[in-house]
Amino acid sequence: MLELINAAGWPIWPLLIASVLALAIIFERFYTLRRERVTPPNLLDQAVDNLRQHGPNPDLLRALQESSPLGRVLGAGVRNLGVSREVMKESIEEAGSAVSHELDRYLTTLGTIASISPLMGLFGTVVGMIEIFGSQSPSGSNPQQLAHGISIALYNTGFGLVIAIPSLIFWRHFRALVDSFAVEMEQQAVRLVEFMHGDRK
Repeated sequence: MLELINAAGWPIWPLLIASVLALAIIFERFYTLRRERVTPPNLLDQAVDNLRQHGPNPDLLRALQESSPLGRVLGAGVRNLGVSREVMKESIEEAGSAVSHELDRYLTTLGTIASISPLMGLFGTVVGMIEIFGSQSPSGSNPQQLAHGISIALYNTGFGLVIAIPSLIFWRHFRALVDSFAVEMEQQAVRLVEFMHGDRK
């Protein structure tokens, strides 16, 4: 590995930092964006059963707030029981926006890494080409310096693509996952509003 880094030259270091950062984000998002953690199954049914038996109460609100992002959205609706449907929907939408922003955390960084990694690899290629042309002299070329320049050019290009392709794949996967969570939370919040206003049993 050290030989590869030495062969790729100093332009490889920003790419290595970007790769470590991308891996950290991917593992963190896989852990955070688990379905059972974001939208626990049966949470809405449990909240509705609790409301039927006890009405809105501090224990229910605390349990919803601490359970999951979906719980925070449902908790915003329960907290506004007794107000008009429009006010309740507004409070749920505000909570949903905050939750969506939280679920989007680090995805912009991952998308940026996917976008700039090929450019950083291209920069390494340019540096390698400069090394190649710099090795030319009137008396002939220096084979060792020429080989070093080619190594810098090829390794950086390849490594930039190796970082960019998985980063882009996972960025698109997480974006789709967050969008699906947002739709699911919206549907469950609508069901809660309908129940609390007597439109659904």
